[in-house]
Amino acid sequence: MKDIIAKIKAHDTILIHRHKNPDPDALGSQCGLRAILRENFPEKKIYAVGYDEPTLTYLAVMDQVNLEPNTSYLSIICDTANTPRIDDDRWKEADYVIKIDHHPNDDAYGDLRWVEPARSSTSEIITDLALTQGLNLNAEAARLLYGGIVGDTGRFLYPATSAQTLYLASKLAEYDFDRPALGREMTSFDMNVARLQGYVYENLEISENGAARVILSKEILEKFSLRDAETSSIVGTLGNIREVQSWAIFVEQEDGHYRVRMRSKTKPINEIAKRHDGGGHALASGANSYSLEENEEIWQELQANLK
Repeated sequence: MKDIIAKIKAHDTILIHRHKNPDPDALGSQCGLRAILRENFPEKKIYAVGYDEPTLTYLAVMDQVNLEPNTSYLSIICDTANTPRIDDDRWKEADYVIKIDHHPNDDAYGDLRWVEPARSSTSEIITDLALTQGLNLNAEAARLLYGGIVGDTGRFLYPATSAQTLYLASKLAEYDFDRPALGREMTSFDMNVARLQGYVYENLEISENGAARVILSKEILEKFSLRDAETSSIVGTLGNIREVQSWAIFVEQEDGHYRVRMRSKTKPINEIAKRHDGGGHALASGANSYSLEENEEIWQELQANLK
């Protein structure tokens, strides 16, 4: 932690990155860190970079910044397991790169790495950094970090939620932001997502041993007027079905390949994801499939994993 603070103090310009297709923890840790650093180092130029995900602009929006040629800067990359997923390639030209993450450290990029896979979220790690190192928090930072923790713990239901997670969340809750309003926003969705959810329940295939899958083709997404990013809100809901133990949602992309969102209640599924151009946490991973045949391979592996 002290090395990270030393590098922050040594740079006048700081870019903070996160992964593509961001979720609340990616934005919460990235923009929560931005709020903390701006609060404590007002003389520095601190930017959160990447594209604005329309479904999450209620959390934060990105900075649009053009760096002057030969600018010296630090890049801090939050909540991103591997380099292909980093949003905004300017990290490659940074003078120094810091990785802060809670995914397995399979891609050990960066000059300095703080990676704790046992943590619930990267937002939890950033909160710990601020409180341990005596950095001042404000309501905006607390709102973002709290939202990130809530998002990645499934409202404190997932196994990675520890006593430390709850303690740090309670410290954030002391700040003056509207927690009920944030919670409502995080759990709300539009009617077209509700209709997609109905389609998923109607078309979900469940094996005898509790594996489940559904395929969302481009035609289905067009029917419900949805983008891939908007389908993420339905992934966790399948875990509410008592019979379902592990599940995968195959979402067809514009180029024809499938983004595979995988979840499990107790049996690790990240090794399956690794075999199919992906990875992630033991019980929450993502993969990529490049044919209907590979979709079937993943489905068979998911079933076999439960035997």
